[in-house]
Amino acid sequence: MLMGWTGIRIPEEYEGLGLGHLELCVVAEELGRSLAPVPFSSSVYLFTEAIIKYASEEIKQEILPKLVSGECVGTLAVTEDLLAPTENNISVTSLNEEINGKKIAVPDAGIATHAIVVCRGDSGIELRLVDLNQSSCNIDNQENIDESRGHFSIDFTNTKSQIVGEAGNGWELLQSILNQAAVLFSFEQIGGSQASLDMATSYAKERFAFGRAIGSYQAIKHKLADMYISITLAKSNSFYGAWALLTDSSELDDAKMG
Repeated sequence: MLMGWTGIRIPEEYEGLGLGHLELCVVAEELGRSLAPVPFSSSVYLFTEAIIKYASEEIKQEILPKLVSGECVGTLAVTEDLLAPTENNISVTSLNEEINGKKIAVPDAGIATHAIVVCRGDSGIELRLVDLNQSSCNIDNQENIDESRGHFSIDFTNTKSQIVGEAGNGWELLQSILNQAAVLFSFEQIGGSQASLDMATSYAKERFAFGRAIGSYQAIKHKLADMYISITLAKSNSFYGAWALLTDSSELDDAKMG
């Protein structure tokens, strides 16, 4: 699956490539450049990182090799309504290792085999690993503006789950995962933006109007130059985020806001 890149961050002891976040940033940029309609971001940036950082050894032994082979595809289920998710508005519940409630806008859930679900347990917010092949998971497609990737709703009814990380500390763990993912998504966006600029520049050189290439007109030149400056600034900010990610810097939270 994707030439083995699904295991790029997974340690070799679990059959992965054992590479770092910097290499993952390179892959993310190329995926964005191609606008690849694959569940890479949901499964690798979000799900895999959560398993690597917070799951028990038993779960790692079971899940990580399957992520490498492509047998397992993961996603992260957070959103429940049209409001931005907060620690206070999570209503999907966890009790006796079973979860109940509904998540919406879950990326790639239609082809995912597992999900990390953000729930509310007795001691606070929890991250729960769920096998989506259970009959108690009802997955429905949702209309989406971005046709390059699908989003789905999931209804959980007494669905069996396993804790990932410390119970009651789930919100802090989620923020750490999202901070990391923000940097990787920024590299995807850089790749897409650069591809758009390359296509626009090529077209401006080849398209003629009034006997001249439209790229020779000042109005077109300025638009392309502004795009180039914006992308270069975004690259600078993203590389700062990559540095913070690579060094596990406390500046990561500030870097991803750049």
